[in-house]
Amino acid sequence: MIAAGHPVLRWTTWLAVALLLLAAPFLIEAVLGRAWVRIADVALLFIMLALGLNIVVGFAGLLDLGYIAFFAVGAYSYALLASPQFAVHWPFYVLLPLGAAVAAVFGILLGAPTLRLRGDYLAIVTLGFGEIIRIFLNNLNRPFNITNGPQGITLIDPLQFGGFSLAQSHTVAGLTFTPAHNYYFVFLACVLLSIAVSLRLEDSRIGRAWVAIRDDELAASAMGINTRNMKLLAFAMGATFGGVAGGLFASFQGFISPESFHLIDSIMVLCMVVLGGMGNVYGVALGAVLLTALPEALRYVGPLQQRWFGEIFVDPSDLRMLLFGLALVLMMLFRPSGILPARRRAVRPSPAGAGRKPHAAG
Repeated sequence: MIAAGHPVLRWTTWLAVALLLLAAPFLIEAVLGRAWVRIADVALLFIMLALGLNIVVGFAGLLDLGYIAFFAVGAYSYALLASPQFAVHWPFYVLLPLGAAVAAVFGILLGAPTLRLRGDYLAIVTLGFGEIIRIFLNNLNRPFNITNGPQGITLIDPLQFGGFSLAQSHTVAGLTFTPAHNYYFVFLACVLLSIAVSLRLEDSRIGRAWVAIRDDELAASAMGINTRNMKLLAFAMGATFGGVAGGLFASFQGFISPESFHLIDSIMVLCMVVLGGMGNVYGVALGAVLLTALPEALRYVGPLQQRWFGEIFVDPSDLRMLLFGLALVLMMLFRPSGILPARRRAVRPSPAGAGRKPHAAG
């Protein structure tokens, strides 16, 4: 009998997970319909956003309510240089790193004035930053038309590898890959890379410095941690994730406007981090999937009312948000640390304090 921690069992489990992820879009289409494949694509984008915000909120403990601004910066960086807006069509492998770099610069610009702020004050400043970016993009169509204002930017170039465009359907080995399928695999690769980077950061010296700042900034500073640089790095790293996700979103949608980057979207991403478990990479990914799928699943409440009672008593959109909010309240009551809370390592006693008990893992 193979033990639970045996390497063979572990590799078998990972192989099964990999095969399930690769087959997921076809299984989703067969069971739920093609529309849900597109929802899965959006869920993958939100996983990237939630992982980026987890660096700022979960690792460094800096409450950011304007995170969607970095998503907007990445999306517009891609759209402006890959559309008829400026008659420029740069390749995606230039635009995605460029969008990440521009978003990182904006992250530093946000972090620099807020180094002495924490808690509610930091939340208010970041909220204002997010709204400033959205309003700025909404009004940057005069006296020179840069962003096309509230009309948004259309005809954005899709991701294209040579002559292989992800916006077109392709048949390979008898399987038909629609644009939703094509983008799923690209987004999945980006999410797996984001998870790997997040895990490496968590176990690195930088990650431990962020956790120290989150737990007690004064003590971290007294231990020699440069809190200023670490905070700026957290904002920049988190913004980088948002910038890449924004560029992918622009290529996926083919159209963006300032209305795609509201405050409610920042709140939603923050809910994903809190619900999944702040500081836990896998928990954050789970929270993003749940909060993307749950509101869509609750849209079926209206047809169910019609089928069971012959009429619709409560508007589906109202009932959907009511049940969604109730689910969040119940989670915070019974699982305040999230579905998969982050584990804190037990501190082993030193020889001098061998008689003292180690701290329990949280």
